Amino acid sequence: MVASPKHDRRHRRNFTTEYKERILREIDACTARGQIGELLRREGLYSSQVSDWRDQLAQGGRDGLHAKRPGPKPSKDAKDKEIEQHLKRIAKLEKELRISKALIDLQVKAHEILGIALPRIDEATEDDSPSSSDSATRRFQ
Repeated sequence: MVASPKHDRRHRRNFTTEYKERILREIDACTARGQIGELLRREGLYSSQVSDWRDQLAQGGRDGLHAKRPGPKPSKDAKDKEIEQHLKRIAKLEKELRISKALIDLQVKAHEILGIALPRIDEATEDDSPSSSDSATRRFQ
């Protein structure tokens, strides 16, 4: 009988926070020569794992020992994506504003060249504010 290849696959071991704390306490309690090695062999652990756990405990306390997902960390969370969308929108609006300003400057220059006087902003008051079609005709007369 041949073993199925899908059953031969090794699985990553996940250690709970409580397990890591228990192992670290047991290692700290070891006093005799060779006890730590015996403990590591019994539990199937490597000394590098234990030193990583000690570093995690020192840096983040008990919360630092929580299991983290393997693989690369997500580059952006929801907040970063939203900020990026806003920045893109701001850049687009700034570009449109630059184009609009350039067009207005071009219109002003065209009026100067053709000798057409542009109305001043202070000429129109709130009392006699003309409709949009009136202001358009007034500008181009």
